[in-house]
Amino acid sequence: MSALPPAIFLMGPTASGKTGLAVQLYQHLPMELISVDSALVFKGMDIGTAKPDVATLAQAPHHLIDLIPPTEVYSAANFRNDALKLMADITARGKVPLLVGGTMLYFKALQGGLSNLPKADVEVRAKIDDDALQIGWPAMHAKLAKIDPATAARLEPADAQRVQRALEVYEISGKTMTELHQATGGDYLPYRLLKVALVPSDRSVLHSRIATRFDDMLKQRFLDEVKALLKQYPELTSEIPSMRCVGYRQALEHLAGQYDEAELRDRGIFATRQLAKRQLTWLRGMDDTFEVDCLNPKMYDLVFSEINQFIKNQL
Repeated sequence: MSALPPAIFLMGPTASGKTGLAVQLYQHLPMELISVDSALVFKGMDIGTAKPDVATLAQAPHHLIDLIPPTEVYSAANFRNDALKLMADITARGKVPLLVGGTMLYFKALQGGLSNLPKADVEVRAKIDDDALQIGWPAMHAKLAKIDPATAARLEPADAQRVQRALEVYEISGKTMTELHQATGGDYLPYRLLKVALVPSDRSVLHSRIATRFDDMLKQRFLDEVKALLKQYPELTSEIPSMRCVGYRQALEHLAGQYDEAELRDRGIFATRQLAKRQLTWLRGMDDTFEVDCLNPKMYDLVFSEINQFIKNQL
């Protein structure tokens, strides 16, 4: 039996059923829920983020939801600090922290700490942007793949912001982002972890769920939500972190007249599928996970049994 208190990670791609499962677990086990989702921290962004509704939150309250307006920034460092304080409070109350969500960088930062990446450099970024104008971001991604194949494998060729940052880190430090992440130390997480990963046995079923979810969002007047945000916060653009969330960027482009609603749907579904792909790539790179098929009708029973036994062994 470990002297460390227990904590549980419940991870998975979008539309894998994490929230519903977490609510069920909360109702039957001595735990409190902490959201691990970089989009749910924003107030007013409810429909497009599939934020748990009022009734769900009444049944199973989630920490770290609705923290800041969409004009502000919430980093992995902010999350780690907030989560550690909450985990200590939850443990002191005799409960087990269940951290649930799909922002894999947050899980990684919490467990392994934050690497000492160099600060942004305006001149280096300008040079990278100039190169990208000449050859395009897919070619810049190919350049990154030669320098840092592990990071490039996690990024889409068109993901200009992250490709730029990875190249910038290398230009400034002479080390790849992968090397700097691996060199992280001194941020020991004082908990005994059970990491549960919800992974679909059939990717096409997950894709179908994603399409259904996006259609439901549109029926729930997602575009009206975005219009209301723009009215309340006129300074919002696609360059602000909150508006880079899947769905919101596409909604902004649609409302700006760049394409019609049919293309908005197609682009939104495609972007969500790409997000799920990145999340699954992160999960495959994690060790010591208890993997469960999120399409298995007995998913809850399997996860409940594993967590229940884990808690009994730890408390």
